[in-house]
Amino acid sequence: MCRAFSGLITMEGKVYWQAGIDSHEDLIDKFRGKDKLLADDELPATFCRFEITPNRGYLYPEKKWTFEFDDEKPKWWTIEFEKSCWDAQKKWKKKVYSLINLKEARNPINPFEIEPPKRITKKHLKLLKKWDSVRDSVRASVWASVWDSVWDSVRDSVRDSVWDSVGDSVWDSVWDSVGDSVWDLVGASVWAYIGSIFKIKKWKYTENIKTKGYPFQSAVDLWKMGLVPSYDGEIWRLHSKNGIEWEGTLKQ
Repeated sequence: MCRAFSGLITMEGKVYWQAGIDSHEDLIDKFRGKDKLLADDELPATFCRFEITPNRGYLYPEKKWTFEFDDEKPKWWTIEFEKSCWDAQKKWKKKVYSLINLKEARNPINPFEIEPPKRITKKHLKLLKKWDSVRDSVRASVWASVWDSVWDSVRDSVRDSVWDSVGDSVWDSVWDSVGDSVWDLVGASVWAYIGSIFKIKKWKYTENIKTKGYPFQSAVDLWKMGLVPSYDGEIWRLHSKNGIEWEGTLKQ
């Protein structure tokens, strides 16, 4: 399976790559018409497939990466060709990692490790009311927006690293803390938090939401206070590591 960063380089030193395409064969299909050296895959090779992958994982791009040939090293290969591949990888990294808050992706905030407020005030209820006005669109918005803006750039290798980091340390913890009975009710907050890790300028399905910046920030603010909302159709609740901090209805 091809991994990021994947690319092609011809015997003339031209490097071909595209953020969002890890497959060498897909790269060949995309660029074959632009370079005759990519048209013939017979020996002796006129181009080669390569990968540059992180030693520690995709959430640590500043650590060491390793260059590898995906097939045999061609006879025309020199160190200058490898340098061109590394130059392309730097451009790819700049594009990909500008879309992710790496610090938080590496260490996601777990609301049930935070001491909640001593009492629930108007400030918290104001955030809850704002969350009530936008929560219905969060799952579809985060999924579609992250897919279009980020997944198309980072593809499977980097995408899975971010998703697994949040899932392993937060998703299961929230599930364990609130229990099966209200999981569906608090899941929207998990989606809101995941979305906040990505740097996306335009969020889908939020045309009717009148707010600047991240449209689901109200849930994230509560999350970072150690509060996770749930709503059963009648009653709102704010959950914390200590249990239910508040329950009631929201005045319109």
